[in-house]
Amino acid sequence: MKRVALVIGNAAYPEKPLTNPCNDAEDIASVLRQFSFHVLDCKDATLEAMGRALRDFREALYDADLGLFFFAGHGLQIDGKNYLLATDTRAGDEIDAKYSSMLLDEIIESMEKSGTTTNLVILDACRDNPWERQWHRSTAARGLAPVYVPRGTLIAFATSPGQTAADGRGKRNGEYTSALLQHIGALDCTIEAMFKRVRNTLSVATKGKQISWEHTSLASEFYFNRSVGSRIDEYSTTALKDALFEYDASRPSHKVIQSLKVLTWSVQESAMMKLEPAFIEKCGKNNLFIVGRNICQAACGHERAAGRFIRDFAGKTSGVTEEKRKALLDGMLFEVFFDKHGKLRKDFKDGYFSELFDLQQFASNTPSFDFIAECLLPHAHKFHALPGKAIEVSVDVVLQTRDNPQCPHVVRICIASGNVLRPIDDDDDDEKDEPKRYRPYIIADFEQRISSQLMIPHHLLAFTYNGGKKPDVVNSPAYWTARKPTE
Repeated sequence: MKRVALVIGNAAYPEKPLTNPCNDAEDIASVLRQFSFHVLDCKDATLEAMGRALRDFREALYDADLGLFFFAGHGLQIDGKNYLLATDTRAGDEIDAKYSSMLLDEIIESMEKSGTTTNLVILDACRDNPWERQWHRSTAARGLAPVYVPRGTLIAFATSPGQTAADGRGKRNGEYTSALLQHIGALDCTIEAMFKRVRNTLSVATKGKQISWEHTSLASEFYFNRSVGSRIDEYSTTALKDALFEYDASRPSHKVIQSLKVLTWSVQESAMMKLEPAFIEKCGKNNLFIVGRNICQAACGHERAAGRFIRDFAGKTSGVTEEKRKALLDGMLFEVFFDKHGKLRKDFKDGYFSELFDLQQFASNTPSFDFIAECLLPHAHKFHALPGKAIEVSVDVVLQTRDNPQCPHVVRICIASGNVLRPIDDDDDDEKDEPKRYRPYIIADFEQRISSQLMIPHHLLAFTYNGGKKPDVVNSPAYWTARKPTE
């Protein structure tokens, strides 16, 4: 599912500047990127800049499944229509304001006609009209007006119709956005239930003075953040969260799983010897998925038979039906990235990453790599390229000749022109600004090391070295990595 968002935060109004909207927009954009949204964002935008951003948004929506628009700033209603104020909106009178602000209906219509199945509009824009006194406006026209909601759309307001909202006093975010940020990442929570949580938190924070409100005509359920167990229905919850595995001594596959979980090589080896094709064929796919997880676990713990099984996966599963082979490989790939609770690991199990992902080159294994890509999709922002997708990535290695021309130092590792090399420990003051310690690597070992850090198999990496010639040996920073931080 392709998700596209336009996020605007306007605070620098000449008449009545605001404190929070730019922070609100920045923080919402950051969270949306974590949930696999392609985000277009702008802050302190003029009407021209807002119009340009909307046109870009409209273009991006045409091949998207879901669109989201977020605005924080001044908003008001004029003649029953809602307008979002630009930083250069004219303040002379209502006519000036109407024709120098963005009409909310234009945004809704752009999303309705884009072909997306789900559209979300979130407005933290119900603050006091900065020109209310000079316009002699009545309190009946305060806040924003109710709007038409097309099918498949949800529009969320920071307040009920006709009411106004306040900036967060002394806080980074406005009260509404603050509540939204607390709940938007709630796991396996439908969007309607999420906004109910926002409403309750907002009411408590404002002592009941501000009640958020939604119009909705959604035709299907939508979640910002779904756990792998709720998104992936191919395997049981017990398989995906194998901390819940219940041992049954009467089942041979359970005995193998239990033995592989024991941190004794001889016991693990005995279990691995049972994994002949005939035995594998008798096992159910959920148990094979757990077996696969524990083979990977044992191999990364240096159990040799498990390592041999991964390296000779094709031979070890010769004659096994496609469904059973897939379950084993799915489990091994899943174990690399997810812990026993089904949550993404902080530190991936990359001990056999190269051997496992070399299997991606064989078409018969494509379903397993599609499976792990689907599992990792909500976490795509944590990778330079989504594992499982067979997309070639160019890596430019910038070398610097220092004391030994035959063994140059690696100073940058660039993907899409951006340097991805960073200290492993951000709190290490010695390594904070530039690497202090280096280790020599034969070039093949260096490239394999970078492959594991990037979580991109070597066969999908195209290395280029400045100067055009690949060296035989390089000095690479010892305590630096090309891996994206997972937190």
